[in-house]
Amino acid sequence: MNTLLPTSIVGSLPKPSWLAEPERLWSPWQLEGAALTEGKQDALRTAVHEQERRGIDIVSDGEQTRQHFVTTFIEHLDGVDLERKETVRIRDRYDAAVPTVVGAVSRRQPVFVEDAAFLRAQTDRPIKWALPGPMTMIDTLSDQHYKSREKLAWEFATILNEEARELEAAGVDIIQFDEPAFTVFHDEVQDWGVAALERAAEGLRAETAVHICYGYGIEANNKWKETLGAEWRQYEQSFPLLQQSSIDIVSLECIHSHVPLDLVELIRGKKVMLGAIDVATETVETPEEVAEVLRRALEFVDADKLIPSSNCGMAPLARGAALDKLSALSAGADIVRAELAGAAVPAGR
Repeated sequence: MNTLLPTSIVGSLPKPSWLAEPERLWSPWQLEGAALTEGKQDALRTAVHEQERRGIDIVSDGEQTRQHFVTTFIEHLDGVDLERKETVRIRDRYDAAVPTVVGAVSRRQPVFVEDAAFLRAQTDRPIKWALPGPMTMIDTLSDQHYKSREKLAWEFATILNEEARELEAAGVDIIQFDEPAFTVFHDEVQDWGVAALERAAEGLRAETAVHICYGYGIEANNKWKETLGAEWRQYEQSFPLLQQSSIDIVSLECIHSHVPLDLVELIRGKKVMLGAIDVATETVETPEEVAEVLRRALEFVDADKLIPSSNCGMAPLARGAALDKLSALSAGADIVRAELAGAAVPAGR
């Protein structure tokens, strides 16, 4: 696409109250059977409409058809016992009961391809679809079969590549892999994490992105962030490796974080999806606040490679606040576009 500073969101938007309980992360569905299928599609249509109406250039499904950004994919795989729940430590931060790997993992059929084709039919704009990354998948499971994080990650990478190729064939322009685990397991990122990510993206003609953040704005993540000190330098470990990788776009958390922006210099040459919307508060940013974040980022990333975005998904937020944040994101990008073009700043959308 030719738009300068094309806007996008990382992943989720709040679901409507008739589909799932509002302001609750990973809320159960309110519908069943054919009504649930229809409800998911209606919610996806609404998410597309709101993104377009509020000036988002690269459109996603807002994860309206998914309950969880990792386990919804895992639930469709063979070799995983969904009833056998084990409690594990997620990203070394909080405990959760998760499914158990009990045999060889495989994908018996496409997981998200039908939903992605439905998204493609709703809009003429470029579309992006998110998949869980291999390392984040193994960190959201109990493995009682492979007994090796690396081996299981490679199995998942192969499965993800199968899914990604079919998403590409369905018309997806950007395939994003969510790897919040990259902020935690630095030795594994270096040893095999980036290589497994590249395996998941192997052979794709669609652009590929990796999203690495410090998590949703939930209590466990916010408490963890309080322990990280005045500077969050975790990206310093993964960015040099990603700069040398085959991944096209790197998505990172920025606004209201303690990430030193000069770390973006470490991925010079890559496209950068920069978080200019805070997902840990319902306070809506002003367009000027968004613009200031983007201006500072332009010291370290070329304008033709900057994609203004959100820090993470917005599923736990009040729906009105999340949608207003979309408007703020596009209005802030408009301000900086006009400055780069030396033109008058456009009136609000």
